[in-house]
Amino acid sequence: MKTPLRIGMVAGEPSGDVLAAGVVAELKRQYPDAVIEGIGGPNMQAQGFNTLFDMETLSVMGLVEVLSHLPAILKVKKQLLAHFEQNPPDIFIGIDAPDFNLRVEKTLKQRGIKTLHYVSPTVWAWREKRIHKIANAASRVLGLFPFEQKVYDKYQVPYTFVGHTMADTIALVPDQSRSRATLNIAADKPVLAVLPGSRRGEVDTLLPVFLDTIEAIHKKRSDIQFVIPAANEHRLVQIEAFLAQSDDAQSRLPIHITTGTARDAMIASDVILLASGTATLEAMLCKRPMVVAYKLAPLTYKIMQRIYKAPYFALPNLLANDAIVPELLQEDVNAENMSNQLLGFFESDNSALISRFTELHHTLKCDADKTAAKAVVEELLG
Repeated sequence: MKTPLRIGMVAGEPSGDVLAAGVVAELKRQYPDAVIEGIGGPNMQAQGFNTLFDMETLSVMGLVEVLSHLPAILKVKKQLLAHFEQNPPDIFIGIDAPDFNLRVEKTLKQRGIKTLHYVSPTVWAWREKRIHKIANAASRVLGLFPFEQKVYDKYQVPYTFVGHTMADTIALVPDQSRSRATLNIAADKPVLAVLPGSRRGEVDTLLPVFLDTIEAIHKKRSDIQFVIPAANEHRLVQIEAFLAQSDDAQSRLPIHITTGTARDAMIASDVILLASGTATLEAMLCKRPMVVAYKLAPLTYKIMQRIYKAPYFALPNLLANDAIVPELLQEDVNAENMSNQLLGFFESDNSALISRFTELHHTLKCDADKTAAKAVVEELLG
């Protein structure tokens, strides 16, 4: 009897969980008996993925912030590698989370296991020489954005542009009325979606100033509704606890917390305030004007000022190579700045921006799940 195919995967955060879920589904379609296991979230598990650890353990961001979580992360890495030593996969795919996955990939590659890395680390923005570390860890990188190809070609490292699965699944003209009905949000009032991030540290940092921004907007435009989608159950508890402590903000302000996908909240909205990250790409694909904000620990920010070389940090701006959406950092992330920018979108004709978003959407619409799964199969058979 033929041994079932074994595929190892690790996704370290919700955005990776979404990306990997489509690949898991496609691989399961081609290899129904395949055992696909490692670390993943609810989207991957819904497609038949077996997670060995809680993905939340790896959902940490920041050069300094990760230090306090390092013992737990190292323990997971050790146990994961021990599991894969006893149950070797035919191929391992690390989805994003490069600080964790590249180390796992390198160890497995040294054991003779085929490895792929899905989502290019930001070598085009900082620490370009990491590409040598990537080449030592993975035989091929599957990338999301066309502008990444140039740096991989420069170092002759195999790279396949697969596009982005969200560009395939989000309609070119999203249905706002349907999303409002799904979330039970009034169809005839303006809506601001507020997304303070998917990690605990992000929400701790950004939710207070985002709430101040909601207060500032409400004073000027009492007709605007606010929707805050919780990225997962952990964030739901965190957000509700904070709002309850803030003079019960949820009862004073027209704030609607959702527990489904953030996408419905984005599509239901007219404008979005959000943390920098993959969510900015999703907001762009949902064709909604946005203000992108981020705050780093002071030491992390000082380090990044020295080493970050890209002109922008918001994905829509990087894709457009132009400042098409406002991006705010550190002390610029304040209620006055953000409320003014957001109210400007509510009071403007944003059709030119929406057209630009649509152009960028087309460049990423490449049937990513099938393209990525095809690359995995080619590596398996090669």
